[in-house]
Amino acid sequence: MYEDTYLNLREFLDLLPGGYPETPNGLEMRILRKLFTPQEAEMAMRLTLGAEMVSEISARCGMEETEAAEMLESMAKKGLIYRERSGEEVRYQAASFVVGIYEFQLNTIDEELAGMVEDYLPYIGMLQGGLDTKQLRVVPVAAAVDATPAVASYDRIRELMREQEIISVSPCVCRKEKSLVGKECSKPMDACIGFGSFAQYYIDNGMGRRVALKEALEILDQAEEAGAVLATLNSQNLRAVCCCCSCCCGFLAILKLLPAPAAILEPAFSAAIDAELCTACGICLERCQMDAIVDSDGIFEVDAARCIGCGLCLSRCPDQAVAMTLNPAIKPPPQRFDDTLEKIVEERAAM
Repeated sequence: MYEDTYLNLREFLDLLPGGYPETPNGLEMRILRKLFTPQEAEMAMRLTLGAEMVSEISARCGMEETEAAEMLESMAKKGLIYRERSGEEVRYQAASFVVGIYEFQLNTIDEELAGMVEDYLPYIGMLQGGLDTKQLRVVPVAAAVDATPAVASYDRIRELMREQEIISVSPCVCRKEKSLVGKECSKPMDACIGFGSFAQYYIDNGMGRRVALKEALEILDQAEEAGAVLATLNSQNLRAVCCCCSCCCGFLAILKLLPAPAAILEPAFSAAIDAELCTACGICLERCQMDAIVDSDGIFEVDAARCIGCGLCLSRCPDQAVAMTLNPAIKPPPQRFDDTLEKIVEERAAM
């Protein structure tokens, strides 16, 4: 009876920056039916990428403002749409499936949804791989920042964090999903840090807890020690940073499968090993999430085509044999994440 509603919702989500492609077996439709009621699906399609007041949305939907407010808030709490608070003012907007709805299922993801998402995320990854502008980018870990003077201000995550008024920490939804399908990871679970209105959304929805700067910095220390890659939303303004691994994070897992991850990600930095200083201890080989370290008969080298510039190899090298070099051809990320999303929409429309 409501099949057309879910088909329309799939098409709507596919127009958003993250995309929502079809699959041969209809997996994407099963996910939508699990997450959305038909009424919620209809409401989601009435929203835009711009955050709007309830009065604007209710007028467009032909609903009473009170009824619309109740439904929008319910959907925001379920992670089906995004809510932005500024004092007493509340605005709502459409959310992509990734980054967005999937991540917002942190508290409710179960074994069934985890299994479906596990099978579906590669379709999203293939779609995103064809775009010039990405939703996420990799930034160097602290040790690499300290050793590399050329690091731009928007890549100095710890300095940007000191400017934030609201900081949240949440469990990693990717690691939670993997644990539900029997692929548990040993890296720290508290691995996602949000800032500003993004942090407030997680706090309000009970997905994260507010923390002081000191604890957030300690989480980054633990992540670097564990060998996690720092991935942030692709903008100069800081909204979130995640401590990722290629065994759980769909973003890194798909990159790792490719022959040349650097060509897709276009990282700002690349690592290089000084053969005269290197003692072939193998620490960098173990820490690299992209298999970018090559052992050629005891001589370690970096495969530049696979290096994503995370700095994990440099951060624990006992011989100080690793250096990071800036890629001068890389342009700065957009100032705001909203600008990034607009660019992605434009690029997808031109495909």
